[in-house]
Amino acid sequence: MNRERLKDKKRIVVKIGSSSLTHAETGETDLIKLERLVRELCDYRNRGIEVVLVSSGAIAVGSRTLGFKERPVEISLKQACASVGQARLMVMYQKLFAEYNHVASQILMTKNTMLNPINRKNAENTFEKLLELGVIPIVNENDTISTYELEKLQQFGDNDTLSAIVAAMIHADLLILLSDIDGLFTDDPHKNPDARFIDTVESLTDEMMRLGKGAVSAVGTGGMATKLASARIATASGADMIIANGADVGVLHELLEGVRKGTLFLAKPDAHFELGAFLEG
Repeated sequence: MNRERLKDKKRIVVKIGSSSLTHAETGETDLIKLERLVRELCDYRNRGIEVVLVSSGAIAVGSRTLGFKERPVEISLKQACASVGQARLMVMYQKLFAEYNHVASQILMTKNTMLNPINRKNAENTFEKLLELGVIPIVNENDTISTYELEKLQQFGDNDTLSAIVAAMIHADLLILLSDIDGLFTDDPHKNPDARFIDTVESLTDEMMRLGKGAVSAVGTGGMATKLASARIATASGADMIIANGADVGVLHELLEGVRKGTLFLAKPDAHFELGAFLEG
């Protein structure tokens, strides 16, 4: 019955990480997967569903464009790669969305911007107007000017937390995190063959939060801990959340058809949850 509720979602935030957009062997952009992702999101819009995409990948794309074989470590170099990569990424997105007769926009955010109540309200108003116009906003952290997010990648987890913040801010009713793992397990399945898959999480207990000790990929920066932290934000704000494997982005339409894939975190609205207070913390 819990999966049936997914068929009625009207406003969805989808997050895809760097590792899901690149070829593991070369680090280059997986164009076939990118095209399929755009097709799935356009079909969401064709169904009448409002959708926001939170997309990582700017630094990964930029570093490959500039000839680096590995992800840069130096902050200023990461920012330079993000500047090049974000422009390239948006060109690809704009072209692909246009092929399906849909319009995409770009929204770059920083935590400092979100901390200001006026700026946060302005951002919310912008999202609302874009969605009203049928536009698909594409969100990323503004790595070219913000060092806070780059220095605290383990906290923000390759846009995991950002996607939950966006979901809370726009009052989305579903957040989907596309990852390189099938969902939440009792242990790291890459290291423990006896790890059991968890289909549904009804409450994020302290014991449940301690399960978040997944590995960090070479391309992305998000582990399971950041995804569980995102679930806490999303569910408290009133949104269901799903962690699903992004190896096949066709999972996006399967989830809305009630297919049992990924781990479903059930919304548990907290009357005391306040986004501004969370950000300040």
